[in-house]
Amino acid sequence: MNIQIFGKPKCFDTKKAERWFKERRVKFQAIDLRQKGMSRGEFDAVRRAVGGLDAMVDPKAKDAASLAYLAYEEDKVEKLLENPMLLRTPVVRNGKQATVGYCPEVWEGWE
Repeated sequence: MNIQIFGKPKCFDTKKAERWFKERRVKFQAIDLRQKGMSRGEFDAVRRAVGGLDAMVDPKAKDAASLAYLAYEEDKVEKLLENPMLLRTPVVRNGKQATVGYCPEVWEGWE
């Protein structure tokens, strides 16, 4: 497995996801969305795996409502890439598979 966990430093669910993988002795790469963000390729792979942008947006994020005013999906993608703090976390990738949020029931199937 090649696990990547994209998260926010103070996100409770991100910490829970990291703990879940540590307890099972699964190596992972933790990536701070605030500092590094997500590449376009990573973003597109996650979007395909989770079924679209709506699943990726954190409705509680400070500027999440501003996405509703963007008419085109490509504009929304650009906004999310430049401000990854609008993403729901953790974003956990395992190759072409991905989850958004805390999803241990899905990760069990990855082992």
